[in-house]
Parts: sequence; C-alpha cells; structure tokens
Amino acid sequence: MAKISKNIKKLRASANMSQEALAEKLFISRQAVSSWENDRT
Repeated sequence: MAKISKNIKKLRASANMSQEALAEKLFISRQAVSSWENDRT
C-alpha cells in the first residue's frame, strides 16, 4: 500500500500544482505540504 506522502506528491504533480499552490488552496503553509510529502509529519 502506498504511503499517504507519496499519494499527496503524485496527485499534486499530476494536477501541475506547486507545493505553494496546494498550500494556498488548503490555507496552510508550503512547509506543511513539504513535511507531508517528505513523511516528516
């Protein structure tokens, strides 16, 4: 089973979104998105 972090990164990339763009849509920081994608949180 794929990890959530890999799914987030894959889906964000397939939507041609930057971490910054995803963060803005979710009202969170870009660093939070990065942490999710790198499985730190």
